[in-house]
Amino acid sequence: MTTSSSEQGVSLGMPQLPAPTYPDDVRARLETDAKEIISRYPGSRSALLPMLHLVQAEEGHVTRTGMRFCADMLDLTTAEVTAVATFYSMYRRAPSGDYQVGVCTNTLCAVMGGDAIFETLQEHLAVGNGGTTDDGKVTLEHIECNAACDFAPVVMVNWEFFDNQTPESAKRLVDDLRAGAQVSPTRGAPLCTFKETARILAGFPDERPGAVEASGSAGPASLTGLRLAKGEASPARVVHPRAEATDGGQTHEPSPAEHLSSHDAPQDTSASDPSHPAGPAAEEGE
Repeated sequence: MTTSSSEQGVSLGMPQLPAPTYPDDVRARLETDAKEIISRYPGSRSALLPMLHLVQAEEGHVTRTGMRFCADMLDLTTAEVTAVATFYSMYRRAPSGDYQVGVCTNTLCAVMGGDAIFETLQEHLAVGNGGTTDDGKVTLEHIECNAACDFAPVVMVNWEFFDNQTPESAKRLVDDLRAGAQVSPTRGAPLCTFKETARILAGFPDERPGAVEASGSAGPASLTGLRLAKGEASPARVVHPRAEATDGGQTHEPSPAEHLSSHDAPQDTSASDPSHPAGPAAEEGE
């Protein structure tokens, strides 16, 4: 006895039926918000990214219905909307948790313990990458650089920073999230659910008391670099590698093994050294 393709769950390539529309009351509410978003842009299709956040805020992920709504409002095809929604990892394409817990596993965070944190949380929550706990509270994923290397290893919850984490502190964090306990980011706005975060990313104000005033800061290393760039701090002393050595009165010439690299002090060029074979740089207009 043979088993049919349909019984085996094999697709025969039949086209998918059009996505259902939102209920009338939901669509009317979303249309009002969508028109506000679209009005911010000179061309309506430029509103697609915040529109996808808007529909994600409705159901917690970008559904076929949400993509159809975006296409209708922006005069795009569903294929065009789908291409964008599936390109960016910020848009979820399947139901996910109230709290997106992302563990940075890029180079510095990984070396500082990010890999260990991610492995610990997978075992602790009994989920894999992109998996959601049975209670629907937490979705775990590894993510790329969060631009917070000064605080490595970093964990983010709904894009808010939790700095200098360890496997044990990360376990306490997800346990508190699942228990509904008060959880405060290391810096930045107070934590809210993923749907609420999506609506804020769509460009609507965060109306929670004190949320807008809350802020964070870069780490000491980043701020030192900023001060140097602005000339507000003394630059580090650089010892020129071609400094003369007193060896019987002879000048030391670097060997090929000592050849200067891009990390050494800047070398004279025609713009700064009149004796350079290329000659001094001429002033503009001369």
